[in-house]
Amino acid sequence: MPVLETLGGALFGVLLQFLLDKLNSHQVLDYFCGRKLDVRKLKKLKWKLMDINAVIDDAEQKQFTNSFVKEWLDEVRDALYDAEDLLEQIDYEFYKTQLKAEYQSSASKVSSFESKIIELLDDLESLLDQKLVQDFKISSGVGYGLANNVSGKRNESSSLVAEEVIYGRDEDKQIILNWLTSDNGNHNQLSIHSIVGMGGMGKTTLAQHLYDDPMIKDIFAIKVWVCVSDEFDVFKLTRAILEKIHKSTDDSRNLEMVQGRLKESLTGRKFLLVLDDVWNEDRDQWKSLQTPLKYGVKGSKILVTTRSNKVASTFESNNIHQLKQLQEDYSWQVFAKHAVQDESSKLNSDLKEIGMKIVKKCQGLPLALETVGSLLQSKASVAEWEGVLRSNIWDLSIENSKIIPALLLSYYHLPSHLKRCFAYCALFPKDHKFVKDSLILSWTAENFLQFSQQSKSPEEIGEQYFNDLLSRSFFQPSIWYNETYFVMHDLLNDLAKYICGEICYRLGVDRLGSVPKTTRHFSTVKNPVECDEYRSLCDAKKLRTFLCMDTYCGMSIIELISNFKFLRLLSLSKFRNIEEVPDTIADLIHLRSLDFSFTNVERLPDSICSLYNLQVLKLNNCWSLKELPSSLHELPNLRHLVLTRTNLIKALVLLGSLKNIQVWGGGFEVGKSSSEFSIQQLRQLDVHGELSIKNLENIMNPCDALAADLKNKTHLVELSLEWDLKRNNEDSIKEREVLENLQPSRHLEKLSIFRYCGTQFPGWLCDKFLLHMVSLTLKNCKYCQWLPSLGLLTFLKELIIDGLDEIVRIDVDFYGNSSSAFASLETLTFHRMKELEEWHCMTCAFPSLQNLSLMECPKLKGHLPEHLPDLRILSIERCEQLVGSTPRAVEIEGMKMETSSFNILGLPMSDTSLESLYIYSCPNMNIPINYCYDFLVELNISRCCDSLTNFPLDLFPKLCNLYLYECDNLQMISQGNPHGHLISLSITECSEFGSFPNEGLFAPQLERFCIEGLEKLKSMPKRMSALLPSLNYLYIKDCPVMELSEGCLPSNLKDLSLMNCSKLVTSLKKGGWGTNPSIESLSIKEDDVECFPGEGLLPLSLTELRIKDCPNLKKLVYRGLCHLSSLQTMFIQNCPILQCLPEEGLPESISELRIEECPLLHQRCQKQEGEDWEKIAHIETIWVDMKLVHAPVHVRPNRNWKFQIHQL
Repeated sequence: MPVLETLGGALFGVLLQFLLDKLNSHQVLDYFCGRKLDVRKLKKLKWKLMDINAVIDDAEQKQFTNSFVKEWLDEVRDALYDAEDLLEQIDYEFYKTQLKAEYQSSASKVSSFESKIIELLDDLESLLDQKLVQDFKISSGVGYGLANNVSGKRNESSSLVAEEVIYGRDEDKQIILNWLTSDNGNHNQLSIHSIVGMGGMGKTTLAQHLYDDPMIKDIFAIKVWVCVSDEFDVFKLTRAILEKIHKSTDDSRNLEMVQGRLKESLTGRKFLLVLDDVWNEDRDQWKSLQTPLKYGVKGSKILVTTRSNKVASTFESNNIHQLKQLQEDYSWQVFAKHAVQDESSKLNSDLKEIGMKIVKKCQGLPLALETVGSLLQSKASVAEWEGVLRSNIWDLSIENSKIIPALLLSYYHLPSHLKRCFAYCALFPKDHKFVKDSLILSWTAENFLQFSQQSKSPEEIGEQYFNDLLSRSFFQPSIWYNETYFVMHDLLNDLAKYICGEICYRLGVDRLGSVPKTTRHFSTVKNPVECDEYRSLCDAKKLRTFLCMDTYCGMSIIELISNFKFLRLLSLSKFRNIEEVPDTIADLIHLRSLDFSFTNVERLPDSICSLYNLQVLKLNNCWSLKELPSSLHELPNLRHLVLTRTNLIKALVLLGSLKNIQVWGGGFEVGKSSSEFSIQQLRQLDVHGELSIKNLENIMNPCDALAADLKNKTHLVELSLEWDLKRNNEDSIKEREVLENLQPSRHLEKLSIFRYCGTQFPGWLCDKFLLHMVSLTLKNCKYCQWLPSLGLLTFLKELIIDGLDEIVRIDVDFYGNSSSAFASLETLTFHRMKELEEWHCMTCAFPSLQNLSLMECPKLKGHLPEHLPDLRILSIERCEQLVGSTPRAVEIEGMKMETSSFNILGLPMSDTSLESLYIYSCPNMNIPINYCYDFLVELNISRCCDSLTNFPLDLFPKLCNLYLYECDNLQMISQGNPHGHLISLSITECSEFGSFPNEGLFAPQLERFCIEGLEKLKSMPKRMSALLPSLNYLYIKDCPVMELSEGCLPSNLKDLSLMNCSKLVTSLKKGGWGTNPSIESLSIKEDDVECFPGEGLLPLSLTELRIKDCPNLKKLVYRGLCHLSSLQTMFIQNCPILQCLPEEGLPESISELRIEECPLLHQRCQKQEGEDWEKIAHIETIWVDMKLVHAPVHVRPNRNWKFQIHQL
């Protein structure tokens, strides 16, 4: 019998198989024989491992009820890991001898290998000699005792309703009831409905309520409930169904007899069969069971409950119903029902508050809510409830919990290879968003994948593993910012941690006081300097995974390499302190995955090319990276190289000899001569994700472009093709042939073509061949004379046409003569089309268009599309001729064009979707003020609407954002009614603007208010504190005559900027802050002030003060600052003649000081030597001219902080 068949489902079954295979490999055997080592030791090691293998299945079952067995298993695990490390070291030495014939392992290294094997044999022999091993059962096959040993004999379900009330499942129940009561089944096909969900989700309870529902009482002549559970024995199940029908014992002796009897019982009768808790994935067994079931009449139904989508697929379900977590209010009802002893009892407010937090921890899992609720039923004190809140559900004993056996059962039904992959997820915190491909690469790096199927790639095997876990409800898909991620229920995350114990450690999550020495996988969820246990990490010498999930690693890369020689995965993504990678990286001979993405790495050492096992190298977003090692092609196992968003343009040519490599992103620059980079070199590369090809004008022979074979690069998602217009290209035919030969794969989703020099676009661009194209950009293709039939691209969502100078007319060819042209297009932009005069609009085109932008089309006349039912955003900029020559009025979903003006129509427009309107530099456009624009949510008017003198807010009742810029004749804003939607208001450079509504601006939801360059405005709106209660951000600049009107600033104001508003600043001294100011951040700019701040000017509430652009400021006044006891951050910028800081120093509360462009302060504030240093030495963090002068011990400067300062 092959070894694999005896492995069962133990967590380390696959590892044992790997070790046994490795011991039989020619690499290990040849290495031992070549160095005259004792091969008998290898055989002895093999037999010890097989002895371990024989009992490990039973030991895994017993570990949860016997702590001694758990401890024994932990020691076995460590011994197996040590064996794996040793065999990999031997494999690496063998590789080096093969690579260099002259290479010989040192005598000390050979001796070390032999001594380690002896030590390993002693450890395994000691483990096998322990007395408790004698009580273990010998495994006799795959899956031995998996289910029944979870917590003794499992309870068998029945059709009797256990829970009288089922919460939060009304909609689920109704959907399945509709199916049960329908009669649309095919007589020749069984009608099957599967309820799928993770353990404890309430599948059986829902099925019981459906089975017992009065609506189906008279529909089915026969109703049968069978609890299938683990063993799917066709004979036993068939007999069970028969016995349930006749309510008597059946004496059939074989399958043929019992199936014949069941056929007779079902023929001509309508039945409902519930198969509860099904695990079988063998389609042949299901085919056998269903044979007699097909004799029921049309309308017969089979309802299946299972945890696996794969089971539902095996059963050929017509419908699969995914049971989701309960919503929070229903979760509370389930919890309260079990936590409160009787209906008359009520929880006091303290217990209810704690209970709500406990409910959130259960994340809508009914069985968890029932388990914890029942536990609390006998507990009445706040302390007891808080104890349960703080504890982990896995702290409960198996005997006192239903949820633990339910989840453990899902785990035990996993094959050994999936158990390792699932347990590894304990390395990630709860609510982590898993990226499928990234997780699969991690599994590959940890050697979790089995490669017995040579026809499949590691990526395909990993995807199969992931999909198996997904189908078993261990993961759930989640959409975040239009990207698909996967999440894991918190209790499953707890289960993973429960299973793996100390193997995985999450810094900042797992609080054990110190990192255990036996930890193999480590992640930094929080900043290491905030966690005391980080100091003990170096004791975990055999660490395999270091995953940095914070921007600060806690130790240098040199320290990491010297401390952890057994690393398989090293991820330092976003760790900004890395600029250089040391040569000692070559010491990590086990390393398979290396991630430097989002770092400041400038170069990689040549020594990295000796990492024989390296499979994954991630360098995406390494903008400082200048080049790759020239010997990168010597990495024989490199499969994934990620270069997305880097400046590397010559990297791809280094990889030609690597046959299995997948390159993600990267750029390719075509050389000017045959001796340089030829586009033909792309042919042998399997490019994934993004690819940018530049300098295409250097291709002399169009056949070279064809040789690049872009058409067969099926994993390429985004392609950018770029020419250099600086060259003189008179051969437009050649350029077109080049582009024609660069036809991409039908799987391409995004295409950009820049500076193409041909006069025509290729035929494939408008072909239905590009079925997956969702985004297309044509930019600066200045010689193209007409657009292709892009309307035929059925799934195109975004189209940007920019800088096509020769295009004069857009006609019907653009639509492809299709009645449903641009069926999916959501965003359309025409930009810098300087010769475009006419846009022929086709009826029924653009049915899904949401965003239309016309910018810098100075000659465009005529009509815009007439029917845009989904249009939400319309932007028009510098299209001076768009109006004036229009021969007739045309309505455009919320807009109207006339010969004399461009108007927004406010007549009955209930069907319009237009929400946002942007108009820039179109002087002929005006907004009539005799309509109600109740469809607009955002309005931006810039350098337009010369006739607009009064902006009536009442005509825009749903407006949330209003931006008015350089409306030269605008004098006022008027208002008759409160405006309940306005959130943001900005009025800038409107030279004639002088007043707000007479009674004040009444906008109770207004949060942001910006006023700039209003030279005639004399006062702020009246009664701001009462009429603008939500205002928290106020920005005022260059309003020289404006003062605070009656009353004071709004009470909720948090952030205030006053730039060159001297009169307003003066009025604030007279009580304008109010009696209880809430302002936390204040920015001040004054051209004329010499001393600042005056005594009593600044409010006590300030936590942040910014003094900037004060050219005449000479002195900071201590008496104006000393009372600011809450001030934490002070920023002084561009005060060129500010002589020094106050003699008395700065407020003690300040923890951060930033000084920039103040030349007289630069030297005075230098650490130790500066004249003002003693005044500021108490401040934790000090920056002077973008350099960190002083900081807490754990803070280290990085390049990114320069960017952060500019953002201030």
